[in-house]
Amino acid sequence: MILAIDAGNTNIVFALHDGKELRQKWRISTVDSRTADEYMVWLSQLMRLEEFDTSSIKGAIIATVVPQALFPLQLLCRRYFSCEAVVVGAPGVDLGIEVTLDNPREVGADRLVNAVAARDIYGAPLIVLDFGTATTFDVVDEQGRYIGGVISPGINLSLEALHMAAAKLPRVAVERPEKVIGRSTVPAMQSGVFWGYVGLIEGLCSRIIAEYGKPMKVVATGGLAPLFAGVAPVIEDVDQELTIKGLFKIYQRNRP
Repeated sequence: MILAIDAGNTNIVFALHDGKELRQKWRISTVDSRTADEYMVWLSQLMRLEEFDTSSIKGAIIATVVPQALFPLQLLCRRYFSCEAVVVGAPGVDLGIEVTLDNPREVGADRLVNAVAARDIYGAPLIVLDFGTATTFDVVDEQGRYIGGVISPGINLSLEALHMAAAKLPRVAVERPEKVIGRSTVPAMQSGVFWGYVGLIEGLCSRIIAEYGKPMKVVATGGLAPLFAGVAPVIEDVDQELTIKGLFKIYQRNRP
């Protein structure tokens, strides 16, 4: 069994793969000060509930955009699973994708992992749209190379900023409002965020495609991807397991 760990700014996802399919995944909030022992107590309990044996884990891979989280996650793998985790972005780790940027190390590990999975599964050229803490648009050209992208504030981050900066505006959930014109504060906020992001998605994708000069497939991932897929025609496929799939592909390429 292989353990894949995707450490994002908001959550860390732990996933188990048996070499043929994804067996289970769990999510925990990202806390910089969490230790390897705390991760193990939490993870071992969940594995036991699902009738997985911790001794079945024979390898691991980590992708993180939170540098402080890397060491305790590596220690978790060493101490409790007796393996040295493959780390996305570490020297010597082959991602299987060429990054044609001035400084490839600037690109978030999750973005590269998504690009690898989407290219292998859906073909290229394409745009990977990820609804995370930030909403990112990553571009893979027809040669299968990662050529750059766009980073914009995430939806929940935008809502939180609106609430924090305006005394009378409450916290609201991301929902599709029935009408664009809100008749009260909450529907007006939901409309601004939801339909505003639909405009952002369609506008940026159309500009990326126009700049590239050829048709491109758009694949969306992240928790809010299904909410927008039905109203943003530019999104052709939704794959909420894209990052995990990419991690397992990279592990297979670099397995010890």
